[in-house]
Amino acid sequence: MWAFIILYILGLNICQASGKGNSTQMHYVKLTIEESAITNITEILKAFVVNDTLVDNLTKTTICQNVSAGTLCSCKPGFIWSNKVCQSNQKCCNNENCTFTNIPTPMCVSNNTVTVTGSIILKVQYQNCLKEKTSQEFQECNSNILREMKTVFSTLTGFDILTIRKYRVGSIIADFEMTIAYSIKQVALIETLQLLSGNLSESLTLETKGFVHLSMPPSPVCYKQQPKLTCTLQEDLNTLPMWQLKRKDGVFEIFNGTETEITLAPMMTSVSLKQISARWEGEYSCTYTQILGAIIITHKASAVMDIALLPNIDSTTSPEFPHCQKDSDFVNVRVNCDIGSNSQENYNVTWAGDGLFSDITPSGPFGGVYVGDTIVSCRPLNGEKPQARCRFTNICNEEKKASTDVNIIYASDQFCAAEGDWKDTKADYTAYLKCPNAAGQRQRKCSAKGQWEEELAQCVNLDVNLALQKAYIVDVGLGSLNKNAADVFYLLGNVTNKSQAINTYANMNASVQILLSLSQKPISIADESAANNFLESSSNLLEKSLEESWTLNGDQSNSSLAEKYLSSVEELIQKTTIIHDNNKKNIEVEASNCTQGSQCSNRVFNVAIELESQHPGIVKTAGFQELQNYMPKKNDFEPNSIVVSTTMTTNENKPLESVIVKINFKLLKPRPRDVQIKCVSWDNTTRSWSEEGCKWLGSSKEGSCTCTHLSSFAILMSRHPEKITGLEEVTFVGLSISVVSLISSLAIELTVWSAVVKTISSYLRHTSHVHIALCLLIADCCFLASSDPKALPEMWCKVFVVLKHFCYLSMFFWMLCLSSMLLHKTVFPLHHMSKSAYIRFFLFLGYVCPLLIVVITFLGYDGGAKDVYFSSDTCWLRYTGLLKGSIHTFVIPVGIIVFFNVFAMLVVIMKLLDHPINTDKLNENDNEKKAAKTAMRSVILLTPIFGVTWSFGFVVMLVDLTAGPVAFAVNYIFTLLNAFQGLFILLTTCLGDQLTREALLNRFRKNDPASTTDSSTKLDSTWNK
Repeated sequence: MWAFIILYILGLNICQASGKGNSTQMHYVKLTIEESAITNITEILKAFVVNDTLVDNLTKTTICQNVSAGTLCSCKPGFIWSNKVCQSNQKCCNNENCTFTNIPTPMCVSNNTVTVTGSIILKVQYQNCLKEKTSQEFQECNSNILREMKTVFSTLTGFDILTIRKYRVGSIIADFEMTIAYSIKQVALIETLQLLSGNLSESLTLETKGFVHLSMPPSPVCYKQQPKLTCTLQEDLNTLPMWQLKRKDGVFEIFNGTETEITLAPMMTSVSLKQISARWEGEYSCTYTQILGAIIITHKASAVMDIALLPNIDSTTSPEFPHCQKDSDFVNVRVNCDIGSNSQENYNVTWAGDGLFSDITPSGPFGGVYVGDTIVSCRPLNGEKPQARCRFTNICNEEKKASTDVNIIYASDQFCAAEGDWKDTKADYTAYLKCPNAAGQRQRKCSAKGQWEEELAQCVNLDVNLALQKAYIVDVGLGSLNKNAADVFYLLGNVTNKSQAINTYANMNASVQILLSLSQKPISIADESAANNFLESSSNLLEKSLEESWTLNGDQSNSSLAEKYLSSVEELIQKTTIIHDNNKKNIEVEASNCTQGSQCSNRVFNVAIELESQHPGIVKTAGFQELQNYMPKKNDFEPNSIVVSTTMTTNENKPLESVIVKINFKLLKPRPRDVQIKCVSWDNTTRSWSEEGCKWLGSSKEGSCTCTHLSSFAILMSRHPEKITGLEEVTFVGLSISVVSLISSLAIELTVWSAVVKTISSYLRHTSHVHIALCLLIADCCFLASSDPKALPEMWCKVFVVLKHFCYLSMFFWMLCLSSMLLHKTVFPLHHMSKSAYIRFFLFLGYVCPLLIVVITFLGYDGGAKDVYFSSDTCWLRYTGLLKGSIHTFVIPVGIIVFFNVFAMLVVIMKLLDHPINTDKLNENDNEKKAAKTAMRSVILLTPIFGVTWSFGFVVMLVDLTAGPVAFAVNYIFTLLNAFQGLFILLTTCLGDQLTREALLNRFRKNDPASTTDSSTKLDSTWNK
């Protein structure tokens, strides 16, 4: 006997309340007939009319016959198994024939069947539908709504079943489900819904299944295939489709990406998967959404894709280094092939090996680990290592294999004995351990001599690793690219907020790798939350507490992380369209919109940036605190500013021209005197700081730079002051000659004292000469003794500073004595003072005054403390700026004395030139020449002894060596004049003085004393003019 399931439609000629269309109703009939009557069934299935009711479209759907195993049924062409059959017996779902046992009569439905599920928001008069289902009010309300809906929906050809599943609150919402046996036209469906909306509801939301058809590749999809999913429509909906993939961890929209390609065509769309992996396994859906006022219709088709995967295999041995003990012939080895505990694939695993004594005996899997046990000989195999292999084969007969060497520690081999977690390890090999509660490995090398080296941990925080894995796949096409990137920034922001969770090099490296990966993707950070998370996480990585995490085992040369960080963040800032009020602790970003030919300015961390360009665009400036400490260092230079990056985005597709960037940096620490500063920009080609295109504006504007290109900028400061070539040598030679000259001067004074000291004036003058020479001699000797400050103990350095301070001051005060006495004699020639009065005044002025200055200075500067009173680098008084530092207790008195001495010298010269006017025109030229010679001789003789040459020292203090040639010339002049001051004093006060010269010659020649007396009288007369 054969059974037929017959479907027919009753077309009722009863006009609905709406006055539109006729009601239709689907009926399914089971017909059992003899096999011989099958050929006549077609003639029977014809349309007919009964009592004004048209019965038409009688169609065979399912044919069944009894067999020994049960009931064998098959669907007629154009029909498929119903959802009820598919849910109870999945094997039947995709097969034409199926055998059933002990279930209700199976039924096939049209492959064009449309299932509609939806929600309708009812008007307020239907509030009784929210009451108890057993109440009469509910029954009446439900019947009225069901009647109204059937009245409308039954006009659709193929209308089959309508069920209201439930009522719920949120206004009054009715959830319903409807089946239509045949495909319907959109116009008919929309007209029906609009009619229903007018009668019952405020809004309608529907989802149809069957209007859209999804064509899937045969299941399972093999790992090496590139499947294509196609979605087709019955008619054009004038709306774009949306592809989605539903997995256990959520629902993801599918976009064009590196692993996907979506194509659109009239009434068709498709997704091609270029690369298959576990992420693409799940339920795919193709959705078209129509919004027609208060009516929303979603047309959806979905299907599941199963993928025959291949695993990632981590192959190891246990123990990692099997140890053959003495007198042992064999050792047991276990081979582990780990594919991860998340793998649910059923693989066929086979084992093989080379150099193994026995076959591998498989077992497992145990939590994703397949295990094989074998035996290995303890006798070396002619230098060849034993090897074990595992092969995984999936349902598509695709395979993947992994191998591992069996590194035996033979009895004669050196090895590192077990220590803590580390087991016996063969010499010159590296042992590996999995990181506990983290991603990555720990590794430790056993040296060739069998000594353990330091452990290198590459353990990455699980949250950081999750963010890194997500960063790699933001653009594969699974989910919106920008939303995926925003999710990664959110994860990174959360984990970097906990500095202790990422305070290792491995975590810092992974975090920077996340930024680098995202910077290389075509993303746009247009969401304010995403921009905030990006800047927050980038700032967190620059925390001071993470300083040691930027280098691997303290290796300062490892600067790749900082370089990657800078380029990545700079690129991501370019991709960020929202930057306002987003300044973080270690990163500040400011943007300005520049018009053509205008000047734009930004300010970050008190660093002002001005940009002049002929191109209009958006200028973005970012400041990075602490980053300068992690960037590569330049020889003998260290960073002395934060890193500031300036970029410009224009709408013009041509390189920027005539860009001038003015930067006013705030120095991190004061620039010491004569220390060179460089304005630099980061060069990605040389991976170093470069001065090209940047210029420092000099010591008067220490933090100011001008550059002619856009980049990342910083200030580098030399670790050492500028040095003038040969100046130190000139100083030592000059001081050495001065010391000898001063000793000679003192010897000469002692030799000719009785011969030249005949008057009060000469006595005072020569007394001053002796004290000046003595003070300068001691000071120069101390200067030479402290010429190498680094080699001196702090105490000796302090002693020499005090002696130099006192002796140089005392020298100038004795010069003041000499100039004041000479000025007094010149201006007031008739006024006389006793010699004892002069001497008391000279001694007080020459020694007591400088002593008081030195003592007060010593006590006032923290008791002569190092780097407060004196500098340990120079063994001399400190200069910290204009009118700052102990050096000014020397400079100010010296300046006053030199000024007074110059004044006195000018008065003396004017007095010498003041002579009666000679009316004899023949002698006028001779008089002028004599006056000029007298003035020149006085300047030459008085300049060294009055300390006038020290006036160049004030210029030296004002001019910084970084100023260039002028500063060098001034320093050379000052050094030459004052290093040789002892020689100049010898030449001017001794050898240049006629009286002293004659007395010295007479001393050697033993001449008549009378001559000396006459000469002395003449010279004394000259000084008194």
